[in-house]
Amino acid sequence: MNRINNTNGGAVSRARPTSALVKREGRLPLPSGRGVQRKISRGVKRLAIWVSTCALLFSPWVPVHAGLLKADVEFSNYDASLYEQIVNRIKAKVAARLGEGVNTQDRYFIIPFAYQNRWNNPKFSHTFISVIRVLADGKLPSFTSGLRRGKYKNRNFEAFTISWLPHDFDTNPHLCVFDGVGSRVVPKWNKCPISVGRSFKLEETLKLAVDDKNAVGMWGPYEIKKEAFDLGVKRKQLLDGGTIGYRADDRLTRKDRVAINCFHAIAGLEELYPNGGFLGTGFRMWGINGTARVLIEYTKNVRNKHLLLEPVDIKKDLYGFVYAPKRNSRGLYNPFPNASAYHQ
Repeated sequence: MNRINNTNGGAVSRARPTSALVKREGRLPLPSGRGVQRKISRGVKRLAIWVSTCALLFSPWVPVHAGLLKADVEFSNYDASLYEQIVNRIKAKVAARLGEGVNTQDRYFIIPFAYQNRWNNPKFSHTFISVIRVLADGKLPSFTSGLRRGKYKNRNFEAFTISWLPHDFDTNPHLCVFDGVGSRVVPKWNKCPISVGRSFKLEETLKLAVDDKNAVGMWGPYEIKKEAFDLGVKRKQLLDGGTIGYRADDRLTRKDRVAINCFHAIAGLEELYPNGGFLGTGFRMWGINGTARVLIEYTKNVRNKHLLLEPVDIKKDLYGFVYAPKRNSRGLYNPFPNASAYHQ
């Protein structure tokens, strides 16, 4: 989710003892009489529901990853801003993919992102994605309206980012996720209001991460088909149209396209609102987990598989950027297998 979006291991593990209890009770010799058995069975089921609900209501916001210092945190680009480090990494990888020869057709790429803080608090987590079109060499460029244009190594490109947040989040970074006792479990109990939504640019989004000293992760770039790029443009135009608002907990508002969170703003290239998380509640679907769930949707959904032109390894492909107050600082929050350090 988003300053606020694998998945619900904690909640699931807490539910397992209840399941085991149900199984054990099923093997115990019960008093004779079907009515008595039905009463005991109903009591056990109520107990199971109560324990599962408590797991959701009172489970702490613990980080999904250990967050310990890894030996492979890279400091060689420490003096470059986070934005510069990420853009340079994207450019280098896309250029390597294109090669030195002539590209006779347009090429398309996606770069999924996530950021989160040390405690994986949904108020300080976010899921977003950048999409790039590199135009064919030697042809008169025909750009898409509304996209950022540029040139790198004599190649024209256009790009956009879908980073869905409240429209004033850069000046009012106080996100309401759950407000009300039991609102994690019962959507109707959540008092958080609907906000006017806006898709932030990549540089704006990364500044939000820097302001909170968050860990930022990226996957890819992955090459995609033109159809996937067109779907991304269509999604951007839908969000820019002003008919959809923002709400971190969008369980009651996403189906009718009233308001959605950052996860659902990019989830599903064809279906706008897939469910995720524990019992479809979206529980723990924020930050790294949220973007990983989006990638699962992209790669596992039969209708989406043909849109990606290369394999995706959600764990191994993740690269991170972690905040370090000083060069070679220790005790950094680093939830990534490989990462670079930044401080600005």
